[in-house]
Amino acid sequence: MTPVEMLGVFAAGVGAGAINAVVGSGTLVTFPVLLATGLSPLTATVSNALGLIPGAISGAIGYRRELAGQARRVRRLGVGSALGGIAGATLLLTLPVEAFETIVPILVGLALVLVALQPLISRKMRDRRRPQGRPARRDGGWPLFTGLTLASVYGGYFAAAQGIIYMSLMGLVLDEPLQRLNAVKNVLVAIVNTVAATFFLFVAEFDWTAVALIAAGSALGGQLGAMTGRRFSPVVLRSLIVVIGSVALVQLLLR
Repeated sequence: MTPVEMLGVFAAGVGAGAINAVVGSGTLVTFPVLLATGLSPLTATVSNALGLIPGAISGAIGYRRELAGQARRVRRLGVGSALGGIAGATLLLTLPVEAFETIVPILVGLALVLVALQPLISRKMRDRRRPQGRPARRDGGWPLFTGLTLASVYGGYFAAAQGIIYMSLMGLVLDEPLQRLNAVKNVLVAIVNTVAATFFLFVAEFDWTAVALIAAGSALGGQLGAMTGRRFSPVVLRSLIVVIGSVALVQLLLR
């Protein structure tokens, strides 16, 4: 890489780390930049997955206050995320790109609709539970576990808008503020990135310059995102998710 390209990759890493900590979709910042430096799509994907791990961990640490009391939930959902991440990484190396290019925009679009309508849907679900005396499961039960596991398959494959899908699924079934769900999302993303990148270490070729630059940038961005993101009200955070997710959806459709 030239010095200018290295600076661009580092800056993209900072931006991706901040966006991932607050919303998700940071991959849509780093991935095009890596391609612009001349990396192949596969090398860019695996290098990006490994480079974003410090950013995901940094964002999770930045939201540690919101993680209080959620250890059991994180452990349960983390198992599904790890399994899904390994499956997605395997699919990346075995399936043609066209297979996921078709379904990814549909998943992202559906997630955006769920995020936008989450207050209404959650209220309807609470109203249905109340007459029957059925409290909400603190961990979301098997529906959430299954949904997040499947979303993690996609995360291990490409990861763009992965966090938005997580937020939409958790927001539907968990009676928690968005900031607490965002904290869980950061941990799950870190798990998926870590297991997928560990798998790639044995079977794929990395660009270690790109990995180092994205890692340093995303670690810094994760802290910046956590500092600013927790100040957002639920309405602002939900609006930000929808706006950034919509941009992500347009990029995916135009790829």
